[in-house]
Amino acid sequence: MADFLLPKNSTIKKGKANKAAADAKNVKSFKIYRYDPDSGENPRYDTFEVDLDACGPMVLDALIKIKNEIDPTLTFRRSCREGICGSCSMNMDGRNGLACTTAIEDVKGEIRITPLPHMDVIKDLVPDFTHFYAQYSSIKPWLQTVTPAPSGKERLQTPEDRSRLDGLYECILCACCSTSCPSYWWNSDRFLGPAILLQAFRWLADSRDEMTGERLDELEDPFRLYRCHTIMNCANVCPKGLNPAKAIAEIKKLEIERAI
Repeated sequence: MADFLLPKNSTIKKGKANKAAADAKNVKSFKIYRYDPDSGENPRYDTFEVDLDACGPMVLDALIKIKNEIDPTLTFRRSCREGICGSCSMNMDGRNGLACTTAIEDVKGEIRITPLPHMDVIKDLVPDFTHFYAQYSSIKPWLQTVTPAPSGKERLQTPEDRSRLDGLYECILCACCSTSCPSYWWNSDRFLGPAILLQAFRWLADSRDEMTGERLDELEDPFRLYRCHTIMNCANVCPKGLNPAKAIAEIKKLEIERAI
């Protein structure tokens, strides 16, 4: 019988408990993943009690309050606070999402917060997006043309052609979808994942782009495209309400049409 052992630092230990003030009446508990690879210590869960009467309504508000008033070493990304930048993507109570658009009251009981799953952790709630962004760069996410643009003019589209980009251009590259996809968990070295493939279809759907054949050539691969098994986790968690699985299906249809 073979024995399989997890790395020593994979065991998450119990961390510190931070109680709310004694006079706090509306208290919510947040169980937050803490990990600093440079420390050599195992990850831990720290618990923070927050007085919701003195806190904003979103999970990000609670995190900012914890960092400002309780533990300044807590590390997470955030920027716009309006669901536009995608910086505060994380896993809250077992579901990927944006901390700035996730209401505290929508999560019952204690809120467990961890980094996006199956990504290397830089510190605490900050995952390493290096590989994710390299995959995004690999699809050449910009308009590629051969014919010169009309002198002094833009490349125009009809309203109908422009409407084909709806449901694609809104992606904020938060990686919530890709890191909720089991196929991406196990094959992220070669499978592009839902977010990047949705972005790839955004350029295939653009009537102004003239590199459709070359783009499809790059995607025609057993792993880069065809590891999608339509599990639909991506559409389920997308904070912008997009459907990456549908975009991937459209790419597959284009590949089939080209082969016929």
